[in-house]
Amino acid sequence: MKLLSTTAAVLLLAAPLSASARSLDFFDFNQQSPISTADKAFPVAGDNPLTYCSDPSNNILQIDSVDLSPNPPQPGQTLTIVAKGTFREKVDEGSKVLLQVKYGLIRLINQEADLCEQIENVDLHCPLEKGKMTFTKDVELPKEIPPGKYSVLADVYTEDKRKITCLEANDIVFNR
Repeated sequence: MKLLSTTAAVLLLAAPLSASARSLDFFDFNQQSPISTADKAFPVAGDNPLTYCSDPSNNILQIDSVDLSPNPPQPGQTLTIVAKGTFREKVDEGSKVLLQVKYGLIRLINQEADLCEQIENVDLHCPLEKGKMTFTKDVELPKEIPPGKYSVLADVYTEDKRKITCLEANDIVFNR
């Protein structure tokens, strides 16, 4: 459950992890290139695999950039996430995050959670005040992440259903 909480919080501030099942050993994964957005319609700026679910111009959270290091993430290593953005208004208690995680075509997680409870896991607290924010978080990735391709969706909204942000990360490959 801590992975769910960390993933939700990181995605809120624009960074997560995602992947889907591929474990074919005949690929040369040492030559793997950094993950990047597949759909260039609404990419999130920075060195990351994130895209917005739709035009972000009316979102409460305006994301300036998200950087992952290393990119691509590696099992058993520390992933450093640096996200910068601006909250156009204060985000209060009652906000929610809908988190979906898929491993290939298999949905591993499909859960709506309290945003304020989830961000506690990355040392943030509600309310999230209006204004600029820089977020840095180190995430210890377990060695046991099954190799394959993952996808993550985080739809974040206020109690009255106004969009804070909605982010996707597709086709993130973890290898051993």
